[in-house]
Amino acid sequence: MTCPICAKKSVPDYRPFCCKRCADVDLGKWLNGSYASPAEETEPDDAEKLAELLQQKPQQ
Repeated sequence: MTCPICAKKSVPDYRPFCCKRCADVDLGKWLNGSYASPAEETEPDDAEKLAELLQQKPQQ
């Protein structure tokens, strides 16, 4: 397995990273939002319909 940051061979103590530095670089990316997934904008009508569906109790 290779380090996802620098592509060197990973080390068991820091797996999947090769060292503490690469692990910290990855943590920094998570903390500053670099790994955030883009969200799709919803239309107001769609949001209202979804809210209504979530509030309905399941029928038994």
